[in-house]
Parts: sequence; C-alpha cells; structure tokens
Amino acid sequence: MLPMAQVRTETACTTEKGSIALKSGRRGSDARSNCAVESALGVIGGRWKGVVVWWLLRGKLRFGELRRKLPNCTERMLTVQLRELEEDGLVTRTVYAEVPPRVEYELTAFGKSLEPILSALRDWGERYKRRLPG
Repeated sequence: MLPMAQVRTETACTTEKGSIALKSGRRGSDARSNCAVESALGVIGGRWKGVVVWWLLRGKLRFGELRRKLPNCTERMLTVQLRELEEDGLVTRTVYAEVPPRVEYELTAFGKSLEPILSALRDWGERYKRRLPG
C-alpha cells in the first residue's frame, strides 16, 4: 500500500507580547557562540534525540517499537523529539492508510550521516561508564 501524503507543519509559539510567531531554524542556530558545535547540539542535543537516531540507524521503526526501546521516555516527549527531528530533516515520518493507522519513522540520508558521530559518542560513553565508581 502507498503511503499517504505528508503535511509539514510549523511550530508556533507565543511571544512576550502575546503574538504568535513561527519557530524556524532556532534549534540549529549558532548565533550565541558562533560555533558549529552549538548548531549540532541544538539539533541532536537533549536526552532522547541521540538515542532515537541511534535506534533508527538500524532501520525503520514504528512509534510503538521506539517507545519500547525507550521505556523511560514519555509518549509525549518521544512525540516531541520525533517531530523536531523531522522538522530538522533528520527523520521522515510515513503514515499508511490502514486501520489501525501505521506510522513508521526512518532516517533521511542526512540523518544517517550522524552514524560515525554517534558511534564515537557511544564509544566515549562506554569509556566514561568504566571510570565511574561501583
């Protein structure tokens, strides 16, 4: 079965004066430090995004499968993280016209380019865990 058409939505926020503004490019901005590391961490930083990308490096996953792989991540937080990864062009979301609806997440080519970075980060994390007492 062919996937349904996808609709890209913008994230809206309320400004200090109460008007609605679209958030665009904010996560990947390096305006504060003028350092590309800030841009990268703005997109993949946080507690769950790197782990989500790590699991998606192994292939397509449905929302429920991702949820089971991240038992300490709330459903709402996983939804937000996936939405942001999609907005930033790292993940594609495919909705199939089935009952019940089936939604699959997959890394884009740009998202897959994070593999060597996340592998190095995993290796560093393993070395760090060995340094911890107990």
